[in-house]
Amino acid sequence: MDTPKLPKIKVENMQSPNGNDVPNQFIIRFENMSYFQSYDSIIACLVQEKGKFTETIYLDKRYWDYSVTTGKYRNMFLGMNKKEIQEMINSGDIQLVNLNE
Repeated sequence: MDTPKLPKIKVENMQSPNGNDVPNQFIIRFENMSYFQSYDSIIACLVQEKGKFTETIYLDKRYWDYSVTTGKYRNMFLGMNKKEIQEMINSGDIQLVNLNE
């Protein structure tokens, strides 16, 4: 019997600005996607599409702006501040979807 091939999934704690692991804030990497999870909720998903230099960004419509702590690490994950994120939501460059169903 062959051993099943498992997907390569990597989970890591986010790092604080001083380099320490942050509890309950995670980055999950799977194939061409990276997720940001805060506690038990997926907050953001970045999808790198083949042949493209940019990523498609999805935010959970319910939890993307849940708390100050979630916002701090969401911003770090995306490399943007809240104003830039809101502008991209308003322009349609970031899509609000349900990432937790």
